[in-house]
Parts: sequence; structure tokens; C-alpha cells
Amino acid sequence: MTDQTDLQGRQTLKASESVVVDLSDYRHAKDPLPVTFHRRELDQILWVYGRMVGEGEWRDYALDHMRDKAVFSVFKRSGEQPLYRVEKVPKLAAKQGAYAVVNTHGMILKRGHELQQVLKIFDKLLKVVKS
Repeated sequence: MTDQTDLQGRQTLKASESVVVDLSDYRHAKDPLPVTFHRRELDQILWVYGRMVGEGEWRDYALDHMRDKAVFSVFKRSGEQPLYRVEKVPKLAAKQGAYAVVNTHGMILKRGHELQQVLKIFDKLLKVVKS
């Protein structure tokens, strides 16, 4: 090998300058896999979604998988902003909890370490009615 540039204008490396790169590390650093909901998490979310659809409160949903979080958005009508978002942010798992329910305005309604506990915000309280 020489220090001369090749025909395309790139400079070649000397034999003492060779670099070995682990391809798996390079792939993860270059393009990390998106955060996703696991099957059990989706089952819990879809159970609540199905119940609310049956009550006529929700009509549509969307799933987003990004590099830093996964989001399940719930809509009253598909052309509007989401009523609620169920977010999974693994970076917050050790601190405040990976799961959160966020309303339309971006306010966090409930956050926690267990998805089932966070989804309890959608449970309706029974009220005593006097006749």
C-alpha cells in the first residue's frame, strides 16, 4: 500500500493504519432498532382499547415505533389529534417508570413501572346514585 491517492481521489491507508471494526457494533451504533411493544403489552393495551370502543368513546388507534420510544395513540375520530397516548420509554425504566399515559395537551396523567397499573387510569369509578 502507498500514501498516494487512488484514481477516485480517496487516500489509501498505510499497512500500520488498518482499522478493524466489529460489524454488529457498527450496525447498532449506525441504526439502532426502534423501541416496540411486546406481545403481552399490546394485549393489555388492546383489551382496554376494545372495552372503550365498545362503550363508544374511542374509534381509531395508531402505533408508532421510534428510536427512543413506542407510542400507542387513541383517537375519537381519525382526522383529529389523539385523545391519549400510551408511551413506552425504556430510558426512564429505572427512574420514573417506562410507561406513561399522556393526554392531548401533553400532560402526563399517569406514569409507572408496570403497564397494567398505568392503564388503570381508564377504569371507571362506580358512583353511588341515590334515588
